[in-house]
Amino acid sequence: MVKIGILGVGTVGASVVKILEANADIIEARAGKKIIVKSGVIKDLSKKRDISIFLSDNPYDIVDDPEIDIVVELMGGIQEPYGLVKRALENKKPVVTANKALLAYHRYELQALAGDIPFMYEASTAGGIPIIGALRSGLSANHINSILGIMNGTCNYMLTKMINEGAHYDEILKEAQMLGYAEADPTFDVGGFDASHKLLILASIAYGLDAKPEDILIEGIENITPTDVAFAKDFEYAIKLLGIAKKVGDKVELRVHPTMIPQESMLAKVDGVMNAVMVNGDCVGETMYYGPGAGGDATASAVIADIIDIVRGNSGPMLGYKKPLESGLGLLPREEIRSHYYLRMSVDDQKGVLAQVTNLLSELDISIEAMMQKPDDDKDACVELLFVTHECEERKIQEAMAALGKLAVVHGKVGMIRIEQ
Repeated sequence: MVKIGILGVGTVGASVVKILEANADIIEARAGKKIIVKSGVIKDLSKKRDISIFLSDNPYDIVDDPEIDIVVELMGGIQEPYGLVKRALENKKPVVTANKALLAYHRYELQALAGDIPFMYEASTAGGIPIIGALRSGLSANHINSILGIMNGTCNYMLTKMINEGAHYDEILKEAQMLGYAEADPTFDVGGFDASHKLLILASIAYGLDAKPEDILIEGIENITPTDVAFAKDFEYAIKLLGIAKKVGDKVELRVHPTMIPQESMLAKVDGVMNAVMVNGDCVGETMYYGPGAGGDATASAVIADIIDIVRGNSGPMLGYKKPLESGLGLLPREEIRSHYYLRMSVDDQKGVLAQVTNLLSELDISIEAMMQKPDDDKDACVELLFVTHECEERKIQEAMAALGKLAVVHGKVGMIRIEQ
């Protein structure tokens, strides 16, 4: 018999308990041993829970309990769970976590602490999709050329509604909050930070790259307008919040932002709260992993899969390699990222304005691939100019946006969305 303790018996923790009880026979058959939850930790003991396990409000009742074989960390946050997971590893206890923020900041310290002690975290990235296992094991013969993923269900739900139903950002955010897809403070999701944590975890497995969220380009979906959505449709694009990792020479670019992608691409067809990750390996080519990215049962499924792997004796190194991967791979500076760009600006509806804008872009060596002009419904005597550029450096487009914003004929903020062809 294997006894586990759960730090944080919330939605996911309760699902873990219930699934282990409901599917006990099939889980025991697959693991080779019976797995039970001995105890769990919650913050508020007065709150009723629909589970029948011993509950405590002291996490050390689990991490220091000699009878607990595996510690499952589902608390969220960074510093407190880091201290507790560290203590569990010092006590030689295997750990399973779903905590992406913890791993975004401390994965390399935890790998060093774990050594040969099993440390699993499938549920930290894309919920029920087994993308960690795919990168650590299934694709281990490959150099990973790129990873592109829809990794936040809240943003994908909102963008799907904006594209398919013409909903405005503020309206659909309120609906997402009512449905429980978005928190009361939605910044972590809609600002791209949740997806960035997941991308950093995948990039560590694929490239051995040690970067923090502060080191990479992160933008959210807050500034997407109905004009952007209409333009994307007219030019046969979909808009998705993507996490992107690409190997470029001896560097890796890491970025999270709204992205226009061709409507015929597989990722463009991933709607609602679903997640999907596309991985390109030099041997296997392109593979795609699709499924629910959140939810109690889906995430608990990934947690229990990790527990079963540990019970079977299948652990392996935490990040999937025993020696450094490719030597010399570093993080590509964000200003050196290259992309096609969509630009949106409100300008005076008068002669010579288009020439001013295009001349400025030309001076910065930015060439225009396509252009559209539309009435600006929010401003009298103004029109919206919409451009798609040929590929250029991020540095150039940022310079262009700053310079355009200073032109007297340009009103308000210049909008921009990157394009992946």
